[in-house]
Amino acid sequence: MIASDTLSRWQSAFPFWISYLLIPLIWATSAAGGWWVLLVPLSTWWAFAVLDRLTGLNLENANPDTPDEVLDWYIWLTKAWAPVQFLTLYGLIWYTTRATGLTLFEKIGVFFGMGVISGTIGINYSHELMHQKGKLERWLGDVLLSMVLYSHFRSEHLLVHHRYVGTPRDPVTARYNEGFHRFYPRVLRQSLKSAFHAEKDKLARKDRPWTDPANPFWRYWALQGAMLLLAFLIGGWAGLGLFAVQAGTAIWQLELVNYVEHYGLTRKYLGDGKYEHVRPRHSWNASQKASNWLLINLQRHSDHHYKPSRRFPLLQHHSQDAAPQLPHGYPVMTVAAMIPPLWRRIMNPKVRAWRRQYYPEITNWHPYNKAQNPGPRT
Repeated sequence: MIASDTLSRWQSAFPFWISYLLIPLIWATSAAGGWWVLLVPLSTWWAFAVLDRLTGLNLENANPDTPDEVLDWYIWLTKAWAPVQFLTLYGLIWYTTRATGLTLFEKIGVFFGMGVISGTIGINYSHELMHQKGKLERWLGDVLLSMVLYSHFRSEHLLVHHRYVGTPRDPVTARYNEGFHRFYPRVLRQSLKSAFHAEKDKLARKDRPWTDPANPFWRYWALQGAMLLLAFLIGGWAGLGLFAVQAGTAIWQLELVNYVEHYGLTRKYLGDGKYEHVRPRHSWNASQKASNWLLINLQRHSDHHYKPSRRFPLLQHHSQDAAPQLPHGYPVMTVAAMIPPLWRRIMNPKVRAWRRQYYPEITNWHPYNKAQNPGPRT
């Protein structure tokens, strides 16, 4: 077990700061133009897949009782990203809309890469921030989500996904045999709807209408509107279009990861609208070292659902006995998810093995496959 005094050293946190190298990289590639603009997505998908093979697995666990006071290097990592991403995004809008040497294709390529950054890093860091108690961290999480026009993710994730994961009420739990290209439009539609209704129901329990100022959707819409207006003021209609390319790419990146994290994993229905408690077995776990540096241990997703408020350096690795393991890290698995026949060939046998290991008593999986079990009681 990694001791608290070891975690407090900057050297322990240093590998997780690797994401900041993507900022000078995207500026360099936007200045170079040409096919160089594709270097950012290639570095996050392919370079980290190679690094995972070279660095192997990290099976060590930190002391989960480590206090925040010794985690400053990790906490500032996520706090600092919001202003860095903001300046990079709007700086690129200013630069590309005035760069006569860049073709339209190259400009779109730059903002596709920016979307990979704001989705892979920005939304991931907002996910870490939204789970914390401090108002500043939650506010920074909101700012990051507004930059990709996906602010409702906070409500959906905290009020719906964590509560109902692995049940028919959770849109984000990818169903067995459901390809990503069917999952994606479904989750876009259902997540927005479920997030809004979750906040509406929360207010209704206090006898307040959805129009009450306490509804965070007012904040979401205001922040998103401000981000769109700023993009227009800096870059005109072209800037607004490039901003939209970035946001759409980021959302696609997020939902690819969501698809991978829970594919085919369902909680056992106990009858009378009740489901078993969430356990590490209800999320896919991955301990590839390099991609966990980039993704601040997001791949230790089994422990995140087991202990949602646990900060990322303290997330625990769970062995095969406690949680199902992905064969590769997210860089490889998200690419595989885009090719449904390949995905099913890799993952369907693993889902069936998971069912035999944890739920040998269930003989009829059809209701689970089609999300036809009764919804959990609210």
